[in-house]
Amino acid sequence: MPTTSVRDISISWSETGEGPTVVYAHGLTSSRANDQGTVDWSPVAGSGHRLIAYDARGHGLSTGSANPDDYEWPEMANDLIALLREIAPGEKVTGIGLSMGTATMIHAVTAAPELFDRLILTAVPTAWETRSGQSKIYNMLADLIEKEGIEAFMELMASNPAPQVFADLDQSAKRPDIEDANLPAVLRGAGRSDLPDETLVASIAVPVFILAWAGDPGHPVSSAQRLHELIDGSQLVIANTPAEFRAWGELAADFIRG
Repeated sequence: MPTTSVRDISISWSETGEGPTVVYAHGLTSSRANDQGTVDWSPVAGSGHRLIAYDARGHGLSTGSANPDDYEWPEMANDLIALLREIAPGEKVTGIGLSMGTATMIHAVTAAPELFDRLILTAVPTAWETRSGQSKIYNMLADLIEKEGIEAFMELMASNPAPQVFADLDQSAKRPDIEDANLPAVLRGAGRSDLPDETLVASIAVPVFILAWAGDPGHPVSSAQRLHELIDGSQLVIANTPAEFRAWGELAADFIRG
């Protein structure tokens, strides 16, 4: 796997396909490896594009720290901006984000709009008025890990019911692809984070495709709907069934093809 040094870390990434660059950013505590079998983005690479997937700071094979400040969403976006300037210099790219990855893309496009030609924002996380409750959950989970260990965290996560759209997937909780010692910091950094101000989000001028799944309070449909309202000309599709969720890769490829 290629690695690229940006800022104070080494980012691990991989690529498939050839053509204009599409970059995919995974969700909190996940990685390229952990995402396998969740959303199939291969139709994007198969549609004449270079699909890059990378491990975010502290996740997967990328390096990180035990400092919560490093995992706040604007910092994750700065990592992405620096990475794109190294591996896709002078190119406008398509960004695909999932959950934390979606937040990363939104912060990145509002900070460096010249780097992007379109965005696919999936599993939009809690934001604005719904963020404080999620932040408390992340801090509680960080406390649990520090007091009782990673296995207590895993037991708690396994007890949470999964959305119906995941009925075709392995329902067992995946172990976070993060060093155990850094996991509380990652969670606290996410807990300190929110999407940019709504006025700034409304200034996003590239085409935007929003994909949401129903039945998940951590990724409420209301967040996706609010994003859709704010971004002029954006498209929104909500998956209510496993079949609709499985179609995301093809929907993304169609959107990128225009």
